[in-house]
Amino acid sequence: MSKPLLVEIIAYAPTAFYHCQHCEVAWRASGMTNAFHDEQVRSSLPHDLARDYQAVSDWVRELFREHCERVAVKVIDAASIEGFVKTLRYGVRRYPAVIVGGQARYAGKVEETLPAVSQEISRRLQLAAGRSAA
Repeated sequence: MSKPLLVEIIAYAPTAFYHCQHCEVAWRASGMTNAFHDEQVRSSLPHDLARDYQAVSDWVRELFREHCERVAVKVIDAASIEGFVKTLRYGVRRYPAVIVGGQARYAGKVEETLPAVSQEISRRLQLAAGRSAA
């Protein structure tokens, strides 16, 4: 089997902060931490960004359903240091952004971008399959 196609997604991601491992055990035992963390995730992004993130998440599930182990997906928070570096490296101006195989990049409205990315991934996987069969 050949190496999987790397699909990098740079997006604003929901963030929740946790205590140290020992404190989390104590908080969980008290029953308070789950509601606290759930509320953090719900309020960590504005509605439009949360909607985009959910659409990307649904798309990734479909991508794995269709292509299984032929793709490797890496989600990078745009607000992280790695997200900042990748943004500069690939010249990204809008989020979510999807980088396919370290070359093809797509950014913009989710409903327009994700179908184009899906086509590019299918095209690359077909080319890879043709090369490995030859």
